[in-house]
Amino acid sequence: MLSRVYDLVQQVLRTRQPRVTDFLDPYHAGLVLMALEGVPDLAVRSDGGYPGAERVRILIYPDYLEPREEDWRLAFLSIQGSFEQQMPSHRDFLGAMLALGLRREKIGDILLHNDQAQVVVTEEIAPFIRSQLARVGRISVTVHQIFREQLYPPPRRVREIKATVPSLRLDVVAAAGFGTSRTRMAREITAQRVSLNWQICSELSHTVREGDIISARGRGRVQVTRVTGTTKSGRLALILHRYV
Repeated sequence: MLSRVYDLVQQVLRTRQPRVTDFLDPYHAGLVLMALEGVPDLAVRSDGGYPGAERVRILIYPDYLEPREEDWRLAFLSIQGSFEQQMPSHRDFLGAMLALGLRREKIGDILLHNDQAQVVVTEEIAPFIRSQLARVGRISVTVHQIFREQLYPPPRRVREIKATVPSLRLDVVAAAGFGTSRTRMAREITAQRVSLNWQICSELSHTVREGDIISARGRGRVQVTRVTGTTKSGRLALILHRYV
């Protein structure tokens, strides 16, 4: 991934024209931004279609230019169908698009609502999705292009969890955050169903830190918000935020 970014950097330095990456998850976006920070004559900026987007494209451009919105080459789609009885999941919508032969890095965030899913994609694949995506699961759908201003991210539901743990091991903290046993959590970690900061981590004893994000397939996401201190019995007191 960094090699592809390096190629884009060389193109920008050679042509003096902006270039944009594919969609990156927060971990890889952070790597790219860190790698390019301070590179002479270059500037970088990320955009995923709306403030707080998880998956973003990073624009690399000469530092004397002011980037335009169209430089990120984003398109916005609304997928609608008869969702009254059951709304398909995020995985259903993503799977339906990947089944068309599209690559994951061409698809940004998928925002689920009661009556539609809104999807951010690279502009070059938008016409293909509009013409080819006919079903999500068993439900027939239609796809329409919309404007950026029509995106409305659903509010994030957060549950605060106060927990005490014997250590900051990944299996211990994840079990507390997801409300399950340490044994069951250990099985999910070794089965590579758990990610730490968007990277799969199968090391049970890996130490987590404040600000880390733990994701478990089928369970959602937990952020280690704060380590508040040590109890009299020597356990660590944590505040966790679980996103559901």
